[in-house]
Amino acid sequence: MKIQDITNFLETIAPIGLQENYDNSGLLTGSASWDCTGMLTTLDATEAVVQEAIKNQCNLIVAHHPIIFGGLQKISGNHYVEKAVITAIKNDIAIYAIHTNLDNVMEGVNGKIANQLGLQNCEILLPRQNSLKKLETYSPVAYAQKVRDAIFEAGGGQVGNYSDCSFNSTGEGTFKGAEGTHPFVGTPGKGHTETETKIEVIFPNWLESTIVKALIEAHPYEEVAYNIININNTNKRVGSGLLGELPTAMSEPELLDLLSKVFNLTVIRHTPLKGEMVKKIAVCGGAGSFLIPTAIHRGADFYITGDVKYHEFFDANSQLVIADIGHYESEQYTIELLFDILSEKFPTFAVQKSSVITNPVNYFVVANALKGA
Repeated sequence: MKIQDITNFLETIAPIGLQENYDNSGLLTGSASWDCTGMLTTLDATEAVVQEAIKNQCNLIVAHHPIIFGGLQKISGNHYVEKAVITAIKNDIAIYAIHTNLDNVMEGVNGKIANQLGLQNCEILLPRQNSLKKLETYSPVAYAQKVRDAIFEAGGGQVGNYSDCSFNSTGEGTFKGAEGTHPFVGTPGKGHTETETKIEVIFPNWLESTIVKALIEAHPYEEVAYNIININNTNKRVGSGLLGELPTAMSEPELLDLLSKVFNLTVIRHTPLKGEMVKKIAVCGGAGSFLIPTAIHRGADFYITGDVKYHEFFDANSQLVIADIGHYESEQYTIELLFDILSEKFPTFAVQKSSVITNPVNYFVVANALKGA
């Protein structure tokens, strides 16, 4: 199996087009044409993880965070990023990052957090705007179903939890082929009128080239007429964060205790408790302070994320409780998520989870230290 077979599959789960414009997801080292000897899933592709991959004979590391985030001006081995890249290149290790594109899908990082907490009725916290387009095309009536099926197979026609969605109307198309053309119907040099079906389908903008290719391959005409239109509809299936509900409401201290157990936490930074029962919870793995206003607007009782700065805690404004459980801690189960996704798709292939704890943050718990003094 080629590395490209694996990365192509991952991009059906979390398309590269869903990454934020500052991100660097995709294949960072190695070649997509290499045969894959094994896969290692991790949060960070540090040098220690690369060494682990070498030891375990895995030449593909699937990491959440891109080890190369900005541009590399030099590769001298004086920085942890440079060391990891040098070690990977020297040992023919491919590193593939699946970062904010995995954050921005329902079944991604935030979906995993929600599953760990047992949340129900989940939906995207901040759905993505301007990510949908509409295709309009025209087909001979007898070929309309074939054309529609090809578009659906390519990923078009998905509206929420409904698939194969289209609008169809019948009308007359006219054309005249020049000399040397080979029209499917009609005669070159003579005007022709054909009863046609107009097909209208919504699709996510990152699938445009795939959709158009499928349309042209399935369509019988020599020249295929179609329009691509940008639309402002909200795409509720992709976006930032997740909003869900606990099966049964619990007190704020009970939820904090649950968080400490589920995420194996020694400390939780949080805003003042309100003394209310918690039912609706918003989550965002990693650095999610930008979603505090959205969590408040959506009526969340509690917002769980990481990397909240001092002044950002004030943004809770006594309207909800913000719990900062840490960047690594909030995303730690992404390793398991990637392992499960790849193992299910490639059950006979070697997939391993990294055992390296890459969290650069350590905690000195003063109370425990004093007890032992």
